[in-house]
Amino acid sequence: MKQQEWENTVPSSWEGQDPCGTSWEGITCSKDSRLTSMDLSYNKDLSGPIPRTIGNLKKLTSLSLNSNGFTGPIPASIGNLSHLYWLDLADNKLTGPLPVSTETTPGLDMLVQTKHFHLGLNQLSGTIPSKLFSSEMTLKHVLFERNMLQGSIPSTLALVQSLEVIRFDGNRLNGIVPSNLNNLTSVTDLYLSNNGFTGPLPNLTGMGVLSYLDMSNNSFDATDFPFWLSTLQSLTSITMESTNLEGLVPTDIFSLPNLQSVVLRKNRLNGTLDIGAADPGILKLIDLQSNQISDITTKTETSTESTGTPRSHCTQSLPDNASSYVTSYRNCAPPSSCLSAQISSPNCKCAYPYAGTLVFRAPSFPNLGNSTVFPSLERNLMSKFSSLQLPVDSVSLSNPRRDVNDYLDLSLKIFPSGQDHFNATGISAIGFVLSNQTYKPPPDFGPFENPPHQSQSHQALSLGLPLVALPFCCYCSLQGSHWDSNKSSGGVPQLKGARCFSFEELKKYTNNFSEANDVGSGGYGKVYRGTLPTGELIAIKRAQQGSMQGGLEFKTEIELLSRVHHKNVVSLLGFCFDRGEQMLIYEFVPNGSLKDSLSGKSGIRLDWKRRLKVALGAARGLAYLHELANPPIIHRDIKSTNILLDERLNAKVADFGLSKPMEDSERGHVTHVTTQVKGTMGYLDPEYYMTQQLTEKSDVYSFGVVMLELLTGRRPIERGKYIVREIRMAMDRTKRLYNLQELVDQSIGLDTTLIGLDKYVDLAMKCVQESGADRPAMGDVVKDIENILQLAGLNPNAESASTSESYEEASKGSRNPYSNEAFDYSGAFPVSKLEPQ
Repeated sequence: MKQQEWENTVPSSWEGQDPCGTSWEGITCSKDSRLTSMDLSYNKDLSGPIPRTIGNLKKLTSLSLNSNGFTGPIPASIGNLSHLYWLDLADNKLTGPLPVSTETTPGLDMLVQTKHFHLGLNQLSGTIPSKLFSSEMTLKHVLFERNMLQGSIPSTLALVQSLEVIRFDGNRLNGIVPSNLNNLTSVTDLYLSNNGFTGPLPNLTGMGVLSYLDMSNNSFDATDFPFWLSTLQSLTSITMESTNLEGLVPTDIFSLPNLQSVVLRKNRLNGTLDIGAADPGILKLIDLQSNQISDITTKTETSTESTGTPRSHCTQSLPDNASSYVTSYRNCAPPSSCLSAQISSPNCKCAYPYAGTLVFRAPSFPNLGNSTVFPSLERNLMSKFSSLQLPVDSVSLSNPRRDVNDYLDLSLKIFPSGQDHFNATGISAIGFVLSNQTYKPPPDFGPFENPPHQSQSHQALSLGLPLVALPFCCYCSLQGSHWDSNKSSGGVPQLKGARCFSFEELKKYTNNFSEANDVGSGGYGKVYRGTLPTGELIAIKRAQQGSMQGGLEFKTEIELLSRVHHKNVVSLLGFCFDRGEQMLIYEFVPNGSLKDSLSGKSGIRLDWKRRLKVALGAARGLAYLHELANPPIIHRDIKSTNILLDERLNAKVADFGLSKPMEDSERGHVTHVTTQVKGTMGYLDPEYYMTQQLTEKSDVYSFGVVMLELLTGRRPIERGKYIVREIRMAMDRTKRLYNLQELVDQSIGLDTTLIGLDKYVDLAMKCVQESGADRPAMGDVVKDIENILQLAGLNPNAESASTSESYEEASKGSRNPYSNEAFDYSGAFPVSKLEPQ
């Protein structure tokens, strides 16, 4: 493999044609001049496809290409690296399926000697092939988190008896979890959260060393609390939020000897919670918010207190996601002052430390306040440095915290011995130890990333490998395709799972943007239907040629939608910023907007029960944004045109052009954002308009208006009349239908019984209270609508319809829901926003 095969600039130290003859940084060779290790991690600007010729490096044992900008598929030729021990391709923009061997091509299933598959934080798609795993493999870590993988987990995974850590969280997996998963008796960490798994909850009896378990946010069958959890004596963390658990929480679960955290939020657990067996010195968190717990029993000597209303939730000693831990001084007094940029070491010596961040991808302990686990890591690090006779005086760890990927981040400082700074040789040696994985942390910490290359503050020396210099930030690996940060679109979007399309690709998928595929328009430009090579339909929102209108909204929608995955939120598949074009690529939602159905333009009739289902779907999508997205997201433009209906009339929240994350770069999560008022007249929260302080309750107000729109079929402001005021004035709770006969949409059918209408109206009016503090949270709104559906004899978790065809008007030839009249798919380029004068 030649260095010219890398698309962008390679490290400046790569001189000559022989990597072994001139000691290229990041490259290790054997005595016979064969490449054995390649570490190009954290070269963020190194992009383009991984060369297929990498499969020619037959002696390679370690390949670290993580945390770069690589695009395209994983080369199948990597399967030829039969000596490979370590494969880390995480945190790139890799797409396509997981390659497995065929009669003519190699694949990852051939890597039977490899211990580590680290492929998380990419955009890999397709199913996980059953051929990928076999009993011949010696894998320890399978880390596929935060991709776009679909289908089920293959049962062949259970054949890999050596597995210790499994991460499939944050994908689009579904189906039944294999029942033979409990054959993996060496697994310590199992992450299955944030997927679409269905069927019975997997029985993990026999996984005796399982420590960290997270199966949250799936669609398992409703079930009593699993008895087998109490048999897993090594458990430190149980996280089963939103897994359809019912009934009582058994007392013996709290007697597990190592248990530190139990999170069972948003289930249907009930009865008395007896935590008398819990050891308050070990168990630090019990979170049962949003259940039906009626009472709590604790030991009298337990010092922690439960908070909140027992009937709705129970949270005991809820900790922050971070810890104040910092290495203490070792029986010495720190110097009264050090030179500028110097820091006092744990041994009380002023020095310039080698600083970086250790990132652990699957720690087996949840309690970041643990006073013993971090000192053990310090001792472990020092032992490694000492055994290699490196010039290290001491190490310091601080600020342990969980990041958005549920990784453990630890700030690390390494202090020099014998002088106040490391020379280049010392820095290179330390960087090599940490980046080539010769250092192994204690088992509790699990696999870790190669640390980012930072520097000694006074020397600006590289830690390990130099960063690659590029003339510009090449965001896509396509010729001439990059994000232009000098225009009104702002800086480079931070993606969490969306793909970058080229102009040529989209031109092909739309038949050169033909008129036949023109399915909508707005003030921003047009919407085209496209067909991917897989046959999947997509909706392409294309801005007017050369126009940068809405550029900031364009970037915001990319960043926010690429990291949210929920069946009631429209899926962003990718974007294009190529040849002066600005396009967003979404899943194709065939039945247009809620407004189209209410106005009759789409030809779809919504009766009362169907409207309740639409309200529930939209509420669930919005609750996900408020309560499960990290950081939480305020939509800021909830309205009927931004709620789309799929082929089964399931509601999907769309248009994130005005959305705001509830996070501040300095303060972390915040309660409100002070911002210029934007939104749509009629849906706008009056409190937000008056104070310019945006909160989640602003979305709740807008959703309340949508609920009234569903009830009346009227626009929020029609002929000078405001729907909220009209309902409030006409309401009379002592009369039939609350005296709202004149306002209820006649197409619902007043001759039928509108079961739950009174509760529905009460809920809507709570949502539009003048004060945000008086409005319910979206999670509570979801529960109330679910209760109304049950009153109406409907299953809240059933699909809306087998097909939308049965809901269309009798006349055939109803207009395409994406047509110019019927559907405004304006998305990131809003044209009807309120701008204060």
